[in-house]
Amino acid sequence: MWFANLLTAMAVLLLFYSLVFLTIHSPLFPVRQVKIDGELSHVTKEQLQYVIKNELKGTFFTLDLDKTRAAFEKLPWVREVNVRRRWPDRLEVSIEEQHAYARWGNVALLNTYGERFDAASNEALPVLEGPEGTEKLMVEGYRMLKDAMAPLQKAPTHLWLSPRRAWRFQLDNGVVVEVGRDDAIERVHRFAVAYPNSLALIAEKHPFEYVDLRYPNGFAVRLPAYKPEEAIKPAARPAAKAASKPAAVKPKPRAASA
Repeated sequence: MWFANLLTAMAVLLLFYSLVFLTIHSPLFPVRQVKIDGELSHVTKEQLQYVIKNELKGTFFTLDLDKTRAAFEKLPWVREVNVRRRWPDRLEVSIEEQHAYARWGNVALLNTYGERFDAASNEALPVLEGPEGTEKLMVEGYRMLKDAMAPLQKAPTHLWLSPRRAWRFQLDNGVVVEVGRDDAIERVHRFAVAYPNSLALIAEKHPFEYVDLRYPNGFAVRLPAYKPEEAIKPAARPAAKAASKPAAVKPKPRAASA
């Protein structure tokens, strides 16, 4: 009897499994709607339709959400995707688009989180160059540098970080500023405070192209067009007056001989 009951239970379980399997894979439960949420300015409607048409496989129950998310994240300007089912036949897709903050040399773009991504952009973006793995550090450094230079109404357009972690940047007027390694932001702040009463006055007569901040109590500037003023020549001495002719000396009369 116990064996017969076991076979009956197994038959019931098998029947139940079959019904569940058929229900899940039944074409009676397709995904009829795909709702896309997110502020999208670079991802096109055609790109989204291509993914929906070619990458979404399965019914409402069998659709692989991880593969669906990965398919949308392959699009160039997509940073992150969240996918979830909504009964009875809808799929909700939330997309976070990349926001380009800077260029990583000439090979990629950087977003506001300091993450690299591959995409094409015609925006006028600052260029950051540094060792591999320093993308986030350089984005944070650029933000602080931009804030420090804001009082001068001058924007950095190019930022370098050497393998020894020395900073250098170029302003929108072409001036290159050598910052160095230690206390970089503090040096830039001192430079910004001193600029209006020092280099700004020099630039009116002698445009410069390079500034070195790697000094404890000041900075050096390179003036390629500067020429020292000519030394003042000493005044010429007045010519000496011609000596007057000596007066003629009359000979004394000789004494008559005896």
